[in-house]
Amino acid sequence: MKNLRVSLSTLAAASLLTLAPVAARADAATDGQLAADHAAYRAQQQAIADLNATGRHPLRSHPLAKAQCWLDVSFHEYTRNDRSAFPAEALHESRRITGYLAGGGVAGAEADPSRQTPLVNGAARLREDLWTRLGALREHRGWACAQQLAACAEVELVHAGNEHNQLGWRHARPYIQIAEDQVGDAVRAAELCPVDPPPAPPTPPAPPAPPAPPVPPPVVNERIVLSASVLFGFDRRGIDDLLPGGRAQLDQLAVRLDKVYARIDRLELIGHTDRLGGEAYNRQLSQDRAETIRAYLASRGVAVSMIATGRGSEQPLVECSQKSPAALRACLQPNRRVELDITGVPR
Repeated sequence: MKNLRVSLSTLAAASLLTLAPVAARADAATDGQLAADHAAYRAQQQAIADLNATGRHPLRSHPLAKAQCWLDVSFHEYTRNDRSAFPAEALHESRRITGYLAGGGVAGAEADPSRQTPLVNGAARLREDLWTRLGALREHRGWACAQQLAACAEVELVHAGNEHNQLGWRHARPYIQIAEDQVGDAVRAAELCPVDPPPAPPTPPAPPAPPAPPVPPPVVNERIVLSASVLFGFDRRGIDDLLPGGRAQLDQLAVRLDKVYARIDRLELIGHTDRLGGEAYNRQLSQDRAETIRAYLASRGVAVSMIATGRGSEQPLVECSQKSPAALRACLQPNRRVELDITGVPR
């Protein structure tokens, strides 16, 4: 039943000129009128072809497919010598759609004339069940694949309604069958239509990067060398033995440590002697002098842990070979010292 009539899109201009039974009408259309009719059909077919060629409105889309189907049923009835208004009104519906699209109208918008299917020439509305299925099809996820078939089914139902009014149910039945087949095919096309999967949920934003760890304050190492000759008299070692110049030097040192350092992590006092005297004696002398300096600095407010170490004469700064005792002691003077090794964070 689907091949009952041939789409106008398959008819060449020559075919149009050979199919002109309207000449048998009672009103005897003139050759000029027939030529004008054929020209109108060809022009409308060209309008549809031009819209299809743009790529914006392919023939498989609902609006242009409906324009084509209106044109097909119009020409079909025209060639069957239908004297009613049906051919002209169906052609008018096709023109309304192409005019809307050619004028920049948006397919599927509220103003799109293809959204409506008027019962042209007072056609009967038959098979409400098919109309309902067509309405539901518009909401189907595969509607894109069913548009062309659905558009032609809508037009074919109007065509059947017009046949019912003019010639009765027997003449309408073939066109109803065409519409029913088209609806079934449209539903199957929608079911088989490949549909893009729903978009993946947006990726949650990455958690903010943890704050950068604070930059550790710079740690410095410093060595301060105090001359034992300034601090103590010869062979002296106790707090009471500190010379006035040595006390002044240590007082300045206590103030400097507090002013320069925000934090002192390590403070070691290392006593040294010259090589004169026995090894054990010198080691003890250097140890005692380092402990004296530690006690004095603590009394001046240096509240850090201090280590006192004596190394005797094992780490000399200079080597001397003078024969005169006085000259030798003078040469060895740099070896008699107390060193402060400081590790801390400056202010």
